Amino acid sequence: MTIENQKVVAEISIIPLGKNYSPDTMQTSISKEIAVAFDAIQKIQQVKVTLTAMGTVIEANNIKDILKSIDIAHQALKDIGIKRIISTIRIDERLDKSETLDERVNSVKKKMI
Repeated sequence: MTIENQKVVAEISIIPLGKNYSPDTMQTSISKEIAVAFDAIQKIQQVKVTLTAMGTVIEANNIKDILKSIDIAHQALKDIGIKRIISTIRIDERLDKSETLDERVNSVKKKMI
């Protein structure tokens, strides 16, 4: 059973490894690389994307667009020379009703004391 306007959501965390560091500088920030990956996903018209402090949340009408988003983010990092990419992905594909990210957040807020 598939419902009309179904929403699939995913939370991804991408860790780019293997970037070139200056030998005399210890750099631990990955914000520039995360910006590249996020920007690549943001260009996909079929998805809504939200950046958080610990990952990126993607909303789409189907799982294929979620997976496409992750693939595009990985490719963007490869294109700038990243040699290794580790991703953690959680996908919520709810089939009994359609619920956007905003609706999910609002549902919780309504229940807060």
